[in-house]
Amino acid sequence: MAETDFPTELSELRSTLRRITDVIDVAALTKEVEDLEQQAADPNLWDNQENAQRVNSQLSHKQAQLQRITKLGSRIEDVELMAEMAREEGDDDVLADAVDELGSIRKALAALEIVTLMSGEYDEHDAVVTIRAGAGGVDAADFAEMLLRMYTRWAERREWDVKVLDTSYAEEAGLKSATFEIKAPYAFGTLSVEAGTHRLVRISPFDNQGRRQTSFAAVEVIPLLEGTESVEIDENDLKVDVFRSSGPGGQSVNTTDSAVRLTHLPTGIVVSMQNEKSQIQNRAAAMRVLEARLLLLKKQEEAAEKKELAGDIKASWGDQIRSYVLHPYQMVKDLRTNHEVGNASSVLDGDLDGFIDAGIRWRSQGGDES
Repeated sequence: MAETDFPTELSELRSTLRRITDVIDVAALTKEVEDLEQQAADPNLWDNQENAQRVNSQLSHKQAQLQRITKLGSRIEDVELMAEMAREEGDDDVLADAVDELGSIRKALAALEIVTLMSGEYDEHDAVVTIRAGAGGVDAADFAEMLLRMYTRWAERREWDVKVLDTSYAEEAGLKSATFEIKAPYAFGTLSVEAGTHRLVRISPFDNQGRRQTSFAAVEVIPLLEGTESVEIDENDLKVDVFRSSGPGGQSVNTTDSAVRLTHLPTGIVVSMQNEKSQIQNRAAAMRVLEARLLLLKKQEEAAEKKELAGDIKASWGDQIRSYVLHPYQMVKDLRTNHEVGNASSVLDGDLDGFIDAGIRWRSQGGDES
């Protein structure tokens, strides 16, 4: 086993942790937790259910972040003691465990450091992601379904709450579009670097001549807004259509017209929801997404010099952010960061952390400025 310089390694870990805690401002974070705990203890909190849910959600997120920082400090102290004991007793097994723990702490610090790079106005929010099939016919629809599976698998690995809000199935296979919600600390800040056009190159399973096919899908990411940030929507500006939810092949999912489509007449923005159990729930979910898209539009109009959030995504040649090549070789490569992985299957199965971390670091260095 290669010799590990524990004093140097531990010094670097402590330095990294200090740098992270300076950026996060642990004293301010502790004060936030205390304030939220007082609000949560208010016996009248649940008189306003929406505010109560917001308070409890924020408290849970802030407590978890504070605990991560505190726990990492303790782990660094513990691994130092473990290494000292192993050397005094000549125990190679314990020493090997200490080396493994060093590596584990290093990864945890890198993950926490990524959070410090997310300082956008909405980065702490939950996220709403929409995937749309682009150029490429049935292969593009199939690719859209592959991306939905990839993102849900990635979120489930993190034990993040994922909820599919709407799915529009293509006639032959795959999806025309899908919208899902991810609730977790910094979900929007994390996933926003995935917004853009994704390209798939493979031998098409839908081509009886076995030809190579290039297809595209667009990913849009918007923040899920809290009630205090919602934009005002005039009911007279809405066209509301109610229809029957459907699954693959047009088969009926339920026996009532519970699916809802909202059209915002002034902007032409259309939002459909069908995966909730009732028309009222689908309408509420659609309104949340419509509000987020209208806020996005407002922000883009106020700061037209760059695409700030979801951006203008065409899902075709010329504006792709990532290529997934399955033939004649296997490679997934991000065209902004140059991060690449040779195991395309693992990426499509949800192994996305390397791409997302690279994207966040790239963005923090001004990589998304036009």
